[in-house]
Amino acid sequence: MMNNVTSILHAIYRGFVDSLKGAVVLFYMDKQINERLVKKSPITADLRKRDSFTHSPSKHSSQQRESKVLKRTIQCCALNGGVFWISIVIFDYGILPFLQYLLTLIFGHSSGTAVTVWSWTQPFLSLTFGTVWVLPLFLLSRIVNSLWFQDIADSAYRYRQGRPMLLSSVSKLIADTLFSILVQALFLGQGMLVSKIPLPLLGELLALVHMCLLYALYAFEYKWFNMGWELHRRLTFIEGNWPYFVGFGLPLAVLTQLPNSYFTSGCVFSILFPLFIVSGNEAEPVIGVCDYPLKLFSPVIAMANTLFNRTIGRAHRR
Repeated sequence: MMNNVTSILHAIYRGFVDSLKGAVVLFYMDKQINERLVKKSPITADLRKRDSFTHSPSKHSSQQRESKVLKRTIQCCALNGGVFWISIVIFDYGILPFLQYLLTLIFGHSSGTAVTVWSWTQPFLSLTFGTVWVLPLFLLSRIVNSLWFQDIADSAYRYRQGRPMLLSSVSKLIADTLFSILVQALFLGQGMLVSKIPLPLLGELLALVHMCLLYALYAFEYKWFNMGWELHRRLTFIEGNWPYFVGFGLPLAVLTQLPNSYFTSGCVFSILFPLFIVSGNEAEPVIGVCDYPLKLFSPVIAMANTLFNRTIGRAHRR
């Protein structure tokens, strides 16, 4: 029994440590990938000589596939931290306090009119800022980030594993993607639901475990998808080896829960997640340390199957 607990704790620790490796690998991955591409292409030198004579703007295919992991990561930081997050900070801690100060100057420090006016003005300004700037930029960043995340994941996979295998057919790929999105959304809702358990400590712990496993799934899913693993295999693997994946997702789960704002939490996730994608590609999960799988995904899989059968099934019958 004691050995089993020790093995579980060690797996959690290994997952935690492995999740941080992406921050180190990131800085030398691009160089090594691009060096491999040059070595694998014996005609690259000839093409470069030919281009120098003809002044042709065309590039060799290996150059077009140059790794841009570090560049994409910096772009994620610039968009989510430099534009999105800083704009929220400037509005909340710069513009709003300045306007409040102007009202106190206009109506006087001791006047209750300034307080009344501000109580109406502040919510209106916050709602306008959120509707006109924050929400559209947040949605745009989700789309752009998804493209950059995929680029990072593909480069990281080629660096460690080679050419992606993917799923066997386009229809299977689409079905797997849609079903995966549905399962993840339901699992997120399940995590929010268990956080409402009357026992505060238990509810918070279960919610944290949910977020750890969900973030671990996010990070490893790119790798497993490129390996040709279907969703049920990915989820079964996480449930059976949950100690490692709890540890792997712990840093990101904790850091994203620190901000009070949902949008700020989303910024933190988008800034850090590229590192976890790289870490997931580098990691070798610790398996077989626990005899009891943590079947937290099973309820949402059953719900997702029911929803799919009722919607997709009816469409097929029509």
